[in-house]
Amino acid sequence: MSLFNEKLKVIPLKEVLSIFILLFLVQYFLNTLNIVQLDSIWIYILLIFYIIFKLDFTFPDKDDYLEVLSADVLKQVVLLVILNVFISYGFLYLSHALLNLVPSLNFLFGSSTASNSIMTLSLVATIIVSPVAEELIFRGIFLNRLQVIIPPLFAVLVSSLLFASLHSYGSIISAFIFAICMAILYLKTENILIPIFAHFLNNLLAEIIVRADVNSLLFTNDVVIGAMSILAVISFVLLFKSIILELNSIK
Repeated sequence: MSLFNEKLKVIPLKEVLSIFILLFLVQYFLNTLNIVQLDSIWIYILLIFYIIFKLDFTFPDKDDYLEVLSADVLKQVVLLVILNVFISYGFLYLSHALLNLVPSLNFLFGSSTASNSIMTLSLVATIIVSPVAEELIFRGIFLNRLQVIIPPLFAVLVSSLLFASLHSYGSIISAFIFAICMAILYLKTENILIPIFAHFLNNLLAEIIVRADVNSLLFTNDVVIGAMSILAVISFVLLFKSIILELNSIK
């Protein structure tokens, strides 16, 4: 294990959690009082800088990066990401179906009329900033520190639930499943760059699909919806079996 990954494992949980909560409270009050509208990207950027400071400006070494690009890791990551994207759409279809049955749940979906510059910032946040910040926080720090006080299996589940809680309605369950996969990847490799890379690919693929679907076929065409739903079920079964096997091996 590299010095970077060793140092990451011992960053104090209470300290990070306190800063995490404080920044979100500041964001909430500033936005609520209309003093200034802050996006979560700024919180993540501040947290990344804080973590870099706590690591004494130690960065991943060459071997960490080479492991990410190894054939075995790339195969696992690409397969996981593809399965997760299908699962995500499956749960989105379920959430939309529930919305049709209970329209009052509509408030759980946010609307956006963002400008191009804000959209660009959002894209950078989704594809680059979020994967780095969320993996450092939830897998690199939360998961590692929770393992000190509770069994590893529960540490995986708790850290994954915390990660999922930051996601919107329709994405919570798929985010929880994805977080478990990222935790397993991290525990198996002890290299935080691997879940960061997987998270990056996942968000990149999701954004490409959204922007390529200019006619909203994924949510309006019955044939496409049917095909995606079947793929979502198959992906869920495959990934669920793999997760159970991996979790059973965690001690």
